[in-house]
Amino acid sequence: MIRAFVALLIPAAIRRGLEIAQAGLPVGRPVAPENFHVTLAFLGEHPAPVLEDVHLGLSRIRAPRFNLRIEGLGVFGGERPRILHARIAPEKALDHLRDKVLRCAREVGIEIGYERYLPHVTLARFNKGLKGSSAAELRAFTERRLSIGSDPFEVGAFVLFRSNLGKNGPSYEELAVYPLG
Repeated sequence: MIRAFVALLIPAAIRRGLEIAQAGLPVGRPVAPENFHVTLAFLGEHPAPVLEDVHLGLSRIRAPRFNLRIEGLGVFGGERPRILHARIAPEKALDHLRDKVLRCAREVGIEIGYERYLPHVTLARFNKGLKGSSAAELRAFTERRLSIGSDPFEVGAFVLFRSNLGKNGPSYEELAVYPLG
């Protein structure tokens, strides 16, 4: 079984800016900059033949290149934050590409739920959610970085990744790259 997802890569200059934004994180487990990405679809665990079918479908997707930009920090998990992330500014071309990727996955039988899409780059994880003074420290950290952002950066491809879970967190392996434009 292969644990897989489809995502956009983050250019080196933007990764450096996000790494700087992580500096001084008072709690949690920072994500390694080489693992920064914008998820389009988490596919779950599937046998290789299913992912080969996904690959064939993804290779047929035609969509234009587009620009994205970072627009502030946020947390998922409400009162007990679980993830610190950099928000991606709304972009219709991103939503359009995601819809095509989801359609492709569903066509080969992968069940992907219908949920609100909040594009982001995960910067840190907090295992079971933070509470008390740890949550307060994270709120203060985030408030000091509310204005974080980036210039627009071009998205010229999307990637099918394999996710390998390990003691020190996941590592990602590119399985295939699909150009846009």
